[in-house]
Amino acid sequence: MATIVGEGILSASVKLLLQKIVSGEFINFFRNMKLDVPLLDKLKITLLSLQAVLNDAEEKQIANSAVKEWLNMLQDAVFEAEDLFDEINTESLRCRVEAEYETQSAKVLKKLSSRFKRFNRKMNSKLQKLLERLEHLRNQNHGLKEGVSNSVWHGTPTSSVVGDESAIYGRDDDRKKLKEFLLAEDVGDGRSKIGVISIVGMGGLGKTTLAKLLYNDHDVKQKFEVRGWAHVSKDLNVVTVTKTLLESVTSEKTTANELNILQVKLQQSLRNKSFLLVLDDIWYGRYVGWNSMNDIFNVGAIGSKIIITTRDERVALPMQTFLYVHHVRSLETEDCWNILASHAFVERNYQQQPDLEKIGREIAKKCDGIRLAAIALRGLLRTKLSQDYWNDVLKSSIWELTNDEVQPSLLLSYRYLPAPLKGCFAYCSIFSKNSILKKKMVVQLWIAEGLVPQPQSEKSWEKVAEEYFDELVSRCLIRQRSIDDLEVSFEMHDLINDLATIVSSPYCIRLEEHKPHERVRHLSYNRGIYDSYDKFDKLDDLKGLRTFLSLPLQEVQWLYYSVSGKLVCDLLPQMKQLHALSLLKYSNIIKLPKSIGSLIYLRYLNLSDTMIGRLPSETCKLYNLQTLLLTNCWNLTNLPKDMGKLVSLRHLDIRGTQLKEMPVQLSKLENLQTLSSFVVSKQDIGLKIADLGKYFHLQGRLSISQLQNVTDPSHAFQANLEMKKQMDELVLGWSDDTPSNSQIQSAVFEQLRPSTNLKSLTIFGYGGNSFPNWLGCSLFDNIVYLRIAGCENCSRLPPLGQLGNLKKLFLGNLKSVKSVGSEFYGRDCPSFQPFPLLETLRFHTMLEWEEWTLTGGTSTKFPRLTQLSLIRCPKLKGNIPLGQLGNLKELIIVGMKSVKTLGTEFYGSSSSPLIQPFLSLETLRFEDMQEWEEWKLIGGTLTEFPSLTRLSLYKCPKLKGSIPGNLPRHTSLSVKCCPELEGIALDNLPSLSELELEECPLLMEPIHSDDNSNIIITSTSSIVFNTLRKITFINIPSLTSFPRDGLSKTLQSLSICDCENLEFLPYESFRNNKSLENLSISSSCNSMTSFTLCSLPVLKTRY
Repeated sequence: MATIVGEGILSASVKLLLQKIVSGEFINFFRNMKLDVPLLDKLKITLLSLQAVLNDAEEKQIANSAVKEWLNMLQDAVFEAEDLFDEINTESLRCRVEAEYETQSAKVLKKLSSRFKRFNRKMNSKLQKLLERLEHLRNQNHGLKEGVSNSVWHGTPTSSVVGDESAIYGRDDDRKKLKEFLLAEDVGDGRSKIGVISIVGMGGLGKTTLAKLLYNDHDVKQKFEVRGWAHVSKDLNVVTVTKTLLESVTSEKTTANELNILQVKLQQSLRNKSFLLVLDDIWYGRYVGWNSMNDIFNVGAIGSKIIITTRDERVALPMQTFLYVHHVRSLETEDCWNILASHAFVERNYQQQPDLEKIGREIAKKCDGIRLAAIALRGLLRTKLSQDYWNDVLKSSIWELTNDEVQPSLLLSYRYLPAPLKGCFAYCSIFSKNSILKKKMVVQLWIAEGLVPQPQSEKSWEKVAEEYFDELVSRCLIRQRSIDDLEVSFEMHDLINDLATIVSSPYCIRLEEHKPHERVRHLSYNRGIYDSYDKFDKLDDLKGLRTFLSLPLQEVQWLYYSVSGKLVCDLLPQMKQLHALSLLKYSNIIKLPKSIGSLIYLRYLNLSDTMIGRLPSETCKLYNLQTLLLTNCWNLTNLPKDMGKLVSLRHLDIRGTQLKEMPVQLSKLENLQTLSSFVVSKQDIGLKIADLGKYFHLQGRLSISQLQNVTDPSHAFQANLEMKKQMDELVLGWSDDTPSNSQIQSAVFEQLRPSTNLKSLTIFGYGGNSFPNWLGCSLFDNIVYLRIAGCENCSRLPPLGQLGNLKKLFLGNLKSVKSVGSEFYGRDCPSFQPFPLLETLRFHTMLEWEEWTLTGGTSTKFPRLTQLSLIRCPKLKGNIPLGQLGNLKELIIVGMKSVKTLGTEFYGSSSSPLIQPFLSLETLRFEDMQEWEEWKLIGGTLTEFPSLTRLSLYKCPKLKGSIPGNLPRHTSLSVKCCPELEGIALDNLPSLSELELEECPLLMEPIHSDDNSNIIITSTSSIVFNTLRKITFINIPSLTSFPRDGLSKTLQSLSICDCENLEFLPYESFRNNKSLENLSISSSCNSMTSFTLCSLPVLKTRY
C-alpha cells in the first residue's frame, strides 16, 4: 500500500506549472496567440491556493483516506494542466519554426489565420474546463490549512556531495574482527581451502558499507592478488553474477554471455591466485547455482576468501562451509547521534547548541539503531539548524506509521525535501534496484520530463539539474559507488529505492513488478534477448504515458537484443504524450516509421546501438526534442537536412556512426551543450570548422575529424576552441585519404588550441612537420590522458614532461621520430621534475626510433611509472636503463629487432652495487625479439627481479643461455618458441605454480642415468615440480620422462601436446590423486596404451 500516493510528482508539478504561468515569455505568447489572459490569471490564483495547502495534505493523507483521494484527483487535474500547457508551448514552437522555413504567401497566411482561430477557441475552452475542475478541488479541501511549503530551497551548505563513509560509528569492532578473519591463513574447517564469511543483518544496518571498507582496506589489498565484487540482489542469476565477477576481477568488459564460457574465463582468472570476492546482498531462495560457482572458487590459492552480505543467515547453508557468520547488530543510540551530528553540523560544534543537541538525541532514539535511518535523517537535519524545524521532524506523525514497506525515518527524509527535489527523487523509482545511475543520463531525463524548471539566471539547465542531483547525494538519498575508485557513478540503496517506488505510485512503474493501468505516466522494463509484442500488449490503454525506457540505460558493448516491430511501428506512435523514449540496444531496428513525427512532445530519444541506417525526415518535426542519442549506430551515414528545425536540441551524441558530413542547418542549433562528433566537410553541403565557433556552450567530449579539409588556418581560429571552458575531452583527427599541404596542417593545428581545462586529448593522422607550440605547455596541467598516433612527419616529440598531472600517455606510429630526449621532458633544469604523476607509458610502432635518453640531471624521469610498453620499435637499442624505474610493475617489450644483448645498461648503470634494479617489477614480457642472443645477468648478491611474479618469453629464436634464477616470488613462467634457450633453474623458483613450455627443445634436453634405464628432465628439481599447480608442454620431442617422484600433490591442470616421446607416468604415480582437475593429452605419449581414469577422483575435464 502506498503511504504517500504520488505526492512527490504532485508537489513538483504544481510548482513548475506556476513558474511557467508567471514567466514573461509564456504570458507574451499567450497574448500574441490571443488566448484568454484573465483566465490564465485565475488559474494562477487557484494553483497558488492549492499549493498552500499541499503541505498539510501530505500529513493528513496518512490517516485520512478522503484527503488521499483528493490528492489523487488533484494530481490527475495537474497532469491535465501540464498536457494543456505542453500543447500550447508546442504550437508556439511549431509556429516559430514554420514561420522561418516556409514561404508566407497570402493563401498560406489565410490558412494559418484560420488555424490559429480554431486553436484559440479550443485552448480557451480547455482552460475554462480545467479552471472549473481545479476550483472545485479547492472548494472541497477537507479543512486543510495553509502553511509554508517546502518549495523554497537555496541548497545545502557543503564542501562535497559525497559523505565520508569511512567513519562508521559503532562498527570499529565489527571491522577489526572481520579483518582478522580475512587476513588469517587458516580457513578453519579443514575441508576447504576457501573461506566464506557471512555478514548478516536486516536492511539498512550497513552490511554493504562494512564490506566495502574491508574490500578497500590497505592490508587486505596487499594480501590478495585478485579482488572482485558482484551485487547479487533478488533478480540476478548465476550467469549475471559470473559475468559481473569476471569483469570486476579482470577490470575488462567481456563479450561472452554463455555460462560455460564465463565460468572457464573466471576460473582461469582465479586459478592458483589468492583472491577476495564479495557477493553483496544475496537473498535466501533466490540465488541458485552455488555448487557450480563453488567449483570455480576452489581453483584459487589456499587462504582465498569470499564475503557474502545477506539479510538471511540461511543463505550460507547451500555454501557447504563458511569460516564465520557475523551478525551486524543495531547501533547504539549514541552511535546514531554521532552519525546525525557529524553531518548535520558540518564543522560546527554541537555542544555550543545544547537545545539542538537535546532534540537531535531524541531523534537519534527513533532511528532504532538503523544506520541508514540515521544517515537519511542527517541529510535532512543539516539543511536547517533551527529548533522549530528539528522539533517538527521529532514530532511528525510519520513516526507513528506501522507500515512495513518503508521506515518512518526514510519517509521523513523525503517528506521534508523541497518540492523540486521530491519530483526528481520520485522519478528515480523507474530505475530497478542495483541500477548504475550516471549523473548526465539522469539529469537529461529529469529535464525531459519537466521536473527541473528552465532557469532564468545565467546557469545552464543542466547545471541546475546537476545541483538537484548533488543535493540528493548530500541528503544520502543517492549514494556514490566507490568500489575500486572506478568511473564515478551512483546508485540507490534498496530501501531508498523502495521509498521512491512508494512515493511515486501509482504513476511510475517497472513493468516486471507492477500491473499497467491507465494512470501510469512513467514506465520502464528490462530488455530480453527477444521482446515479443506479448510483453507490451497491456499498454494499449496508457494514452497518457510520458516515459518508455528499456533498461539498463548503460551501454554494454557487443550485446544486442531484438524487439517486436509491432511495438515500434504500431504501439509507440499511439502514445502521443511521450516525453522520453529509449530503444537502446535493439539490433533489429533498422529504421524508424514516419509516424515518429507524431510524437510532438518527445524530448529524449535514445536509439544507441541500433542498426538504424537513417532518420526519417519526419524526425525534424520533433520541435521539443532536447536529447538525441545515436551512439554506435554503425550504419548511420547521414542526418536529415532539416536538423535546424530541432530548435530545442541540446544534446546530440553521434559517436560510433559513419557520418560523412554535418548538415548545414545544424549550425542553427546554437544551444547545443553536447556535440560528441564534428565532421569537417570539404563541400558546401556540410559544416566547416569555423561553424564550431557558433556553439558557445559545448561541454564534455568533442571529436573533430577530417581536419585535412581545413585549408584556411583562420577558419580554425574561428572555431574558438580555447573559449569552450566546459569541454574536457577533445579528439583531433586528420585523414590521409586526401592529404593536404603539411604547412597548412601545421598552421591549422596551431589555431586549434583548446581550453586549459581540458582533461583528455587524442591526436591522430596529423600530417604537419612539427607539433604546435601549445602542446606540452605547462598551462595544460589538467590533462591526465594523452594519445598521439599516426603523426608520421613529426621528428620531435613535444615537451610532454611539463604536463604535471598527466597519468596515461600513448605514443604510436610516429615514423619520423629517431630519438627521445630532453625535448620530450621539457625544461632543461636539474631541479625540474618531468612527468611527476605519469603511471602508464606506451610506445607503439615507432619504426625509426633508435635512441631513448633516460639519464641526465638529478631528477628521476618517471617517479610514478608503473606500466611501460615498447611495442614494435625495431631500431630501438637495448641500452636503456629501465632498471632505474623504481616503481615499474609491468614491462612489455615486443619487436625490438635491433637488440642483441641485454646487459648492465638494461638494469641501470649505478656507481653503487647495492642499488636494486627493477625493485617493484611484477610482470615482464618479451615477444618477437628476432635478433636477441644474450641476456646477461648482474650476478653478485643482488636479485635481478626481486618482486617478479610473471615472466613470458615468446618468439626469441636466437636467445641462448639461461633464464634468470633466484626469483623468490615468481609464480608463472611461460617460454614459447625459444629453440636456443638452454637453462631453466627451477630450483631457484620456489614459488612457481604455473609452467608453460612450447618449442624449447634444448630447455628440456634429455640425459641418461647411470644405469641407462631411465631418462629424466635436465636441471629439473622434483621439489619444484611438487609445488606446481599448472603444467603445459607443447612440441618438445626431447622430453621423455617426468621426475621419478611423479605428479605433484598440488597439480590441478596438466596439458601435453606434440610430445610423442614422453612416457606417461605409471599408474602408481598418480593413484588416488586428489588435486588434478584438468588433463589434456594430444599427439603425445605414443607408448601409452591404457589409462585408468578412476584413479583421478576429482578430474573434471579431459581431452
